[in-house]
Amino acid sequence: MEKNRLEAFSDGVIAIIITIMVLELKVPHGSDFAALQPLLPVFLSYVLSFVYVGIYWNNHHHMLQTVKHVTGGILWANLHLLFWLSLFPFVTGWMGENHFAAMPLALYGFVLLMAAIAYLVLQNAIIASQGENSLLAKAVGRDCKSKLSSLLYLTAIVAAFFSPILSGLIYASVALMWLIPDSRIERVIGN
Repeated sequence: MEKNRLEAFSDGVIAIIITIMVLELKVPHGSDFAALQPLLPVFLSYVLSFVYVGIYWNNHHHMLQTVKHVTGGILWANLHLLFWLSLFPFVTGWMGENHFAAMPLALYGFVLLMAAIAYLVLQNAIIASQGENSLLAKAVGRDCKSKLSSLLYLTAIVAAFFSPILSGLIYASVALMWLIPDSRIERVIGN
């Protein structure tokens, strides 16, 4: 299979995920700013999730630029990632509707953690297929940023039950870490 089919399919799924998330935003019944106040947690959860989906889309695009051919393992690993990303609208809505309560916040973190793990599985499937000397293997190296992200997600999941604010700040901090596209891949491709 050519990688452009994989990219097109993934882009379509990600576009649907964003569409579902935005459809969860309900229009307020009042016409003043006070009518918006109850919707603030829903909006904040949407913004955070939109940023995360954007980060995955951007880094997924960069990662697939290193792929020379697509194997069955890569296809399944990509579907695994898309599965966890497809849960973003559900956990985003639950977290926002319940004003960042402990259990929805922890489940949000669990889905973030599983998406991060799925991304690593896809990355490893590509490296296994393309070889240890592949562009992607050279680019990611020891991948400390991904390992730190997973550790922070675990910390935030536990923190959700003791300090929801800290948990939310950790999720936002990880998003900020990844907001700039992964320059490691751009450097290797540019050479």
